[in-house]
Formats: sequence, structure tokens, C-alpha cells
Amino acid sequence: MSDFNDKVIADFNASAGKPGGYFKDAPVLLLHSIGAKSGLERTTPLMFLREEDGPWFVFASYAGGPKDPAWFHNVVAHPDLDISVGDGTTIKRVPVRARVLEGAERDATYARQASLFPQFADYAEKTTREIIPVIELTPR
Repeated sequence: MSDFNDKVIADFNASAGKPGGYFKDAPVLLLHSIGAKSGLERTTPLMFLREEDGPWFVFASYAGGPKDPAWFHNVVAHPDLDISVGDGTTIKRVPVRARVLEGAERDATYARQASLFPQFADYAEKTTREIIPVIELTPR
């Protein structure tokens, strides 16, 4: 895990789910996935999209990098996982099931995230990948 992610995770935990710094005022969750090869739990901080009480959506943007992030491969290999979400007072760990969105459903969800956080439009423009995967996380 990178030093950056370590700091964000520590800040997330210290602030009950409302980290500052780069993620100040951004919706952030912790994704607790199981390593596709190692079988070990991996924790990754991610921005998310959530409308009202619907599912959470996360984006395998890798900041527009040329390949999908490792956590995405873990989620595909082990779609039953947990997330941690916080409201600034408490953090709750939620068991979820992951589903990779496709087609128009994926496109509309990514466009919504990009309209709220323009860096996601930049990531899509920058990457050489065909698309940036969008993952729906539904409570199980």
C-alpha cells in the first residue's frame, strides 16, 4: 500500500470517515477487498457516488493510468466484500456485493461522477484504456 493511501486511511479513521487534505469535502469510503492472488484483505480509500439511500458506486480510474488498479481485479475475483463509510461521527462497516456496470448504465453513472468531480472527466480523457470501470456496491 502506498504512503498516500496509508495517510488517507489514517485520516479517514481519525475523522470518522471525513478525511481532509486531497479528499476534503469529497465522499470517501474504504474498500476492504480480498486479494485475487494473496487471499489477504486489502484496504483502499476511494471516492464514491451515492444518491440518497441507493447503492455506492466506485470508479477504477487509477487517476487515468493505462491499466485497471489492483483493487479492481480483487473485486472481480471476490465480489462479496466490505466497505467502511463514515459520517464524521461514526464509521460503519457494511458487507456489500460488487457488480461491474456495463453499457449505458455505466456511461450514465460515470458521467454523473464526472459532472460532480471534473477530475474524473480528466481521467477518462487521459487514459489509454477503452473505458474506466464503474462498480456498484449493494448491501448484502
